[in-house]
Amino acid sequence: MRTRVIPTLLLHDNGLVKSVKFKNYQYIGDPINAVKIFNEKEVDEIVILDIDATRNNKPPDLKWITEIAGEAFMPLAYGGGITTLEQVKEILFNGMEKVVINKAATVQPELITRIANQFGSQSVMISIDYKKTLFGGKKVFTDNGKTNTGKTVLDFAKQMENAGAGELLINSIENDGTYNGYDLEMIDQIAKSVTIPIVASGGAGSVEDFAQAKKHGASAVTAGSMFVFQRPNQAVLISYPTQAELKEKLFK
Repeated sequence: MRTRVIPTLLLHDNGLVKSVKFKNYQYIGDPINAVKIFNEKEVDEIVILDIDATRNNKPPDLKWITEIAGEAFMPLAYGGGITTLEQVKEILFNGMEKVVINKAATVQPELITRIANQFGSQSVMISIDYKKTLFGGKKVFTDNGKTNTGKTVLDFAKQMENAGAGELLINSIENDGTYNGYDLEMIDQIAKSVTIPIVASGGAGSVEDFAQAKKHGASAVTAGSMFVFQRPNQAVLISYPTQAELKEKLFK
């Protein structure tokens, strides 16, 4: 099966931003414009995360979601502020292919089961943000990396699979925005623990990193900085690997 290569776009104050280790947010530009550029580059899918919604107790902005969906030629996944089945219904009916659940999955896992039962497992992706703690290894964090849930990554991944999730977005907070590559050890461990697809996130700097994630069990890969910055000066430039490059290094 073809490995999907997915840009992740972070929405903050109605604009796009990019972080390093979930800090130091830098403004990138207009989300509608970014989606239009990615249309031309034939991307497989886009994940859009409103990083303010949950923190500010805001519901998903349906007007904005509808506007984005109307511009996109590719499947879209949306996350941010989702706490109810009714919100999921409205998001899906307004053009999103799937929803991305983060904090709500840790506090009301029964919501995942209800989404899966009503709309199908393929419509719900669980975003698992994690980092090392002083004691007890790697734990799942919510609230943009600020709240330690106390849950271990592997146990939570299995719990979400059992709850009905169709996909897991595995995001290393420590690798986020570093270009140092994915946390291959964690990808490998999760891939051996669950049967649902894993989307690798956090740290991609090259197509070779995508290939390494695939080799360790990822079904899809996502990146942020790699697709919105031009190194070494970190100038904003939206880009995406050519199909020829992906075919040579990833799809072989």
